[in-house]
Amino acid sequence: MGQPAGESAKTRRLAEVAKKVGVSEATVSRVLNGRPGVSDATRAAVLTALDVLGYERPTQLRGERARLVGLVLPELGNPIFPALAEVIGGALAQRGFTPVLCTRTAGGLSEADYVNMLVDQHVSGMVFAGGHYAEMDSPHEHYFRLMELGLPVVLVNAAVPELAFPRVSTDDAVAVEQAFTHLASLGHERIALMLGPEDHIPSQRKLAAFRAVAAGRGTPVAEDAVVHAMFSIEGGHSAASRIITAGFTAVICASDVLALGAIRAVRRAGLSAPEDLSVVGFDDSAFINCTHPPLTTIRQPIEAMGRAAVTMLVNQMERGSVPAEELLYEPELVVRGSTAPARVAVTGS
Repeated sequence: MGQPAGESAKTRRLAEVAKKVGVSEATVSRVLNGRPGVSDATRAAVLTALDVLGYERPTQLRGERARLVGLVLPELGNPIFPALAEVIGGALAQRGFTPVLCTRTAGGLSEADYVNMLVDQHVSGMVFAGGHYAEMDSPHEHYFRLMELGLPVVLVNAAVPELAFPRVSTDDAVAVEQAFTHLASLGHERIALMLGPEDHIPSQRKLAAFRAVAAGRGTPVAEDAVVHAMFSIEGGHSAASRIITAGFTAVICASDVLALGAIRAVRRAGLSAPEDLSVVGFDDSAFINCTHPPLTTIRQPIEAMGRAAVTMLVNQMERGSVPAEELLYEPELVVRGSTAPARVAVTGS
């Protein structure tokens, strides 16, 4: 007679976990049954393999955290997010953790769904980038749940004030000042600002900085100088069309994707960048220097921010809690071909 179904499944589980970790099935069995004679490192590797393969831990082991860390991103279409995932994933691996990449997709799992899944998998912590925490009008209940659980969490870039998590952020005020100063030095007086949605906290910070810099230079901010858009090429195209019609000669964009949309709008209008509209992006995403023209942009220090996020996360794990402080990282203006000296402003029809 063959093995009972339950025994067959158990044997298969032992074999798969043993293969994944590179140990014997007997070693896996000792870990699952709580027997001595297994090193801490091997024991942790076996438990992590169980989680990765989707097997439930034995009841007596469910209270322990796995060496898994959730990395929750809004998308992978914007090159800045894969770049951030690569840095954070590498830094986690160096510290013995396994990153679990969770990406929101249309019609797929929501951010809250991913949080529930990761909590069920006993993850050691979570890192969020570009999430609902930065949107005032989005749901935040899943973040409050993580606060109640005391699970280590780090956020990348600004968040709504109610969420008391450690954060690593690009200094939006410095970024806008760098871009504005560069354009003003080229003789631009009609400078517009293209932001994300109105409830987006980093966009609100950029807007405040834009107004402050303009006021400091004695330059009034026109009512139509600030436009909001969805973070997409199409959103940038639509917003830039209004900027061109209003006669601005330069625009500071809140992302490289928006900037590319602006350049496309310039061309569709039968004009050219930077001759008719100088464009500054934000991020310095991969391959952005290969566009035509190569994009002048504000470079986020992704390497430093990603490694700092992992350090802050591990500090929470080791100390139990750390202050919900925000580390601000100074960006860098990278001047390329999409900005040039101002000439007669473009006027709409």
